[in-house]
Amino acid sequence: MARLLNHERGGWILLAVLAVLAVVVPVANLAVPADSVFHVSTYTVTLLGKYLCYAMLAVALDLVWGYCGILSLGHGAFFALGGYAMGMYLMRQIGDRGVYGHPELPDFMVFLNWDALPWYWYGFDQFWFAMLMVALVPGLLAFVFGWLAFRSRVTGVYLSIMTQALTYALMLAFFRNEMGFGGNNGLTDFKDILGANLQADSTRAVLFVVTALALALAYLFCRLVVTSKLGRVMTAMRDAEDRTRFIGYRVERFQLAVFTASAVLAGIAGALYVPQVGIINPSEFQPLNSIELVVWVAVGGRGTLYGAALGAGVVNYAKTVLTGTLPEVWLFALGALFVLVTLALPKGIVGLWRRRQQSRRNLAHA
Repeated sequence: MARLLNHERGGWILLAVLAVLAVVVPVANLAVPADSVFHVSTYTVTLLGKYLCYAMLAVALDLVWGYCGILSLGHGAFFALGGYAMGMYLMRQIGDRGVYGHPELPDFMVFLNWDALPWYWYGFDQFWFAMLMVALVPGLLAFVFGWLAFRSRVTGVYLSIMTQALTYALMLAFFRNEMGFGGNNGLTDFKDILGANLQADSTRAVLFVVTALALALAYLFCRLVVTSKLGRVMTAMRDAEDRTRFIGYRVERFQLAVFTASAVLAGIAGALYVPQVGIINPSEFQPLNSIELVVWVAVGGRGTLYGAALGAGVVNYAKTVLTGTLPEVWLFALGALFVLVTLALPKGIVGLWRRRQQSRRNLAHA
């Protein structure tokens, strides 16, 4: 019991930090004068909100990689699809306030001489429909891909390559103007969400709070899964898939269920990301993003959930600092970080922390 409580300490810390951020950051942004040292700028609110979206994406990946042993290099695609679903809703809210003043067609469609709105854009003027698509599109893609892959018993590096190929194929498709998603420029110039001005500080603060709440709920959901009977089957599949299959479990069904749920969480993270950064384009599909995501989870600590969120925050903060001061160094630093973690910290920051805690307990009992 004591070991379980100690293991959960990191999760409680994550939830406590999110609760504090959800209160302090909006208050410091909206209520504290701009000339005060305690004021949090709107830029910082947006940046922190982006980090929280990335943390939610990392938790989603850790669910399948850390507990099922499925190394997906395609979760960036699910993130981007959720972002595009939200972007389509935001584009439909612009109406005749666009550059060309068309009451229905987004500006890029008017520029490309489209005559009518494509059928797959119907319904995105309604928030509930867009939110349904945020979960349904990534989830359906993951279900179809996973059903084909897992029933064929594609695992290991082969599955990783296939997920990366899926991401790359989607990136190439979304770059095409004929797809009707803005081509290279993507979707941008959003005006409002649910009638609220997206540029208003109060709207940014609300989006931040919603993102913090979503991350907390995503963590609790994943924690509930991994501590259940399903979680024990997941770890058995990860450690000895053939043995788990031999004793009667339909491994592919468990893999498919967890992979699909993880994709839905990634899509929700993407949907929260878009209104805060103000743009979604095909670059979100690029394979490098999914590889970076794996680095986040590895740095924080695979198989811990809260470690994945920590890794996302640490690595993206380092990226923000380095790309602002020494942009040409970032990719080298990212590669060096991954090598360092692989060789010296195979269990990430959380693993190092646990080892130090164990050493202290050993000394205390000596």
